Amino acid sequence: MESGEGAGGPAALAGRTDRELQFGCASFNQDSTSLALGTETGYKLFSLTMVEKLDCIHESETPDVYIVERLFSSSLVVVVSTTMPQRMNIYHFKKGTEICNYSYPNNILAVKLNRQRLVVCLEESIYIHNIKDMKLLKTLLNTPSNPSGLCALSINHSNSYLAYPGSATIGEIIVYDANNLNTVTMIPAHDSPLAALTFNASATKLASASERGTVIRVFSIPEGLRLFEFRRGMKRYVNISSLSFSPDGQFLCASSNTETVHIFKLEQLGLSGGDEAATWTAYMGKMFSAASSYLPAQVSGMMSQDRAFATVHLVTSGQRNVCTLAMIQKLPRVLVATADGQLFIYNVDPLDGGECMLAHKHRLFGIDEDQGEGTESEGSEVTGTAQACPSYAATAALPASGPVTATLTGYSEDGGAKKGEVIPEHEFAAGPVCLDDENEFPPINWCRDGTGGGQARRS
Repeated sequence: MESGEGAGGPAALAGRTDRELQFGCASFNQDSTSLALGTETGYKLFSLTMVEKLDCIHESETPDVYIVERLFSSSLVVVVSTTMPQRMNIYHFKKGTEICNYSYPNNILAVKLNRQRLVVCLEESIYIHNIKDMKLLKTLLNTPSNPSGLCALSINHSNSYLAYPGSATIGEIIVYDANNLNTVTMIPAHDSPLAALTFNASATKLASASERGTVIRVFSIPEGLRLFEFRRGMKRYVNISSLSFSPDGQFLCASSNTETVHIFKLEQLGLSGGDEAATWTAYMGKMFSAASSYLPAQVSGMMSQDRAFATVHLVTSGQRNVCTLAMIQKLPRVLVATADGQLFIYNVDPLDGGECMLAHKHRLFGIDEDQGEGTESEGSEVTGTAQACPSYAATAALPASGPVTATLTGYSEDGGAKKGEVIPEHEFAAGPVCLDDENEFPPINWCRDGTGGGQARRS
């Protein structure tokens, strides 16, 4: 899940502070077990398995990275740099080798991937690749102008739904089946253009926000029916920078250019009867519901919208950021990575909600200003030295790991034991996809023999 303003190439760097000039992008992987950070000096990959300790598992010196996406807990990472914004490079970071690269007609604005598909979004076109051999399956041409590269790809490979704007002037969402290569539905989500999109883990729900940033809506997939409507605020319009569901799909968090991150709870109120009828809140809820049928649509709509279940108050506002909900050490957490190079981890009370408490703060790059030059604040130190975060050359010099058994297909060469969550074997798509054996990994062979087609071209 990438920051909503993290794309756009060289033009996106204008008007930033010195520290923000170092920042290119930040994205959590598909199951929020890893954080990828792109800067003007390279990119870093962090493991998110502990609250107090942040492990840097890889660091590269590729300059001016503005897109970096890791596939789950694997060694496959996709990188795009402002030095060549029309070219996508796919690396095996553990070996320090390039798997392949592709060039496109215009600047790459976003890249999304799951275990079946890799999607490249340009301003007016979308390219869908088969991730097992990088064959170009479909090119969606003449899509509505999408200068931010807004799109979302479900992480559930069994359906691989892709969502992208269906209009440049209003908030229409096109839901496309990237497996069967056909349009599923069009959702009239908002009156103003879209600003954020995200699927839940099972791809049964899609959340959206518009450029106004006041209302967040959740729709059923594939039907496109509105399930929930949450009001972030009424006083001012804001820029929603990211949306993220919790792993169980019960919560949804939203961050913006304000100092507040909102967490909403997806529950239907007033349906259980019995005990709820005795509470004052339930009584008032029923009164409002009954009265809403006699009021104008705009008024009744506002009355039916639910407020945030929990909130996070950041130290500063106005910074680009990206948020996610994750389970770390068996407890629910909110993680917020900011453009000034910090990662904040907050505890969430899943029963009572309310204000989330800061559990830990980590410095991703740079020096904490309140601690002075050459020192870092308590809890902000990132573990891992140059040996723990080797360069490509150093990594490539390491001996190759043993072969993976034929029964374990997919992209997690170590089973996720050291790099994140274990990926169950049954979740992988069938086929000889194995990053530890170059002879069995189709993208390498495909890039060598030069077969393929479409407008995306290898370099």
